[in-house]
Amino acid sequence: MDAVRKALWYIEHHFERPVTLDELAALVGLSRFHLSRSFALTTGRSFSQHLRGRRLSEAARALAAGAPDILAVALTAGYGSHEAFSRAFRDQFGLTPDAARARASLADLKLVEPILMPDTVPDTIETPEIRPLDSILLAGLRRFFRYEDRGGIPLLWQRFGPFIDTIPGQLRTLDAYGVCFKSEDERDDGFDYLAAVPVRSLDELPDGLVGVRIPALSFAVFQHRGHVSAIGGTCGAAFEWMAQNQRGYPDSSVTMVEYYPPTFDPRTGLGGCEVWIPVRD
Repeated sequence: MDAVRKALWYIEHHFERPVTLDELAALVGLSRFHLSRSFALTTGRSFSQHLRGRRLSEAARALAAGAPDILAVALTAGYGSHEAFSRAFRDQFGLTPDAARARASLADLKLVEPILMPDTVPDTIETPEIRPLDSILLAGLRRFFRYEDRGGIPLLWQRFGPFIDTIPGQLRTLDAYGVCFKSEDERDDGFDYLAAVPVRSLDELPDGLVGVRIPALSFAVFQHRGHVSAIGGTCGAAFEWMAQNQRGYPDSSVTMVEYYPPTFDPRTGLGGCEVWIPVRD
């Protein structure tokens, strides 16, 4: 299951470029045969079916939202021509890309959504460091996720990737942050998530990016040393530790921060990261 979890994480981070089964097998440490078998048994579809379905499902979202250039959508989905894309799209959904755009709706389309593997909370967790941190400015992509849809967070990072190192005023620290906020419209079925990097200023941000100021807060800092696909287990253990130790939460819209240091490798998901939970001083 760990190998399939890593494979799913990698697909969500990279499926808008070519991804091969051999590449995945090398990354997760299995043979091509064993990964292919484990993937199908765990997810109910083959690697190629899942990859094609994810690409075409995101293409359908773009078309339903009114994407003006179908060829550009096709290229993003990994197809070199309008004709090849249309044929694959029709096979997947039973209608053409033009018809999907004209409908402006995803209703009745059987989309292939991100697969969220069950989180395994570790039996024990290292005692966190209580760390006061100064205010920080972040710029990135922000989106609301329902709790059951948080498997889509890696795609947000994939979409944010091309902005990194091009943002005016970006600090050259190689740090990245995933910040969970209470939703802006006070929904209780999910949270806002920001995939971001630190910046000097929130002025002149590129179109599509949002800027936020994280206030000075104290955090309980938990170490996550394994593959990033299992970070949900560390988050669960962190909140259990908070409850058992009766640590209060400050009055802040920030509910959790994932900190990715320069040692973290976004290609492999290894290198370690931290989970920060805000605490009262």
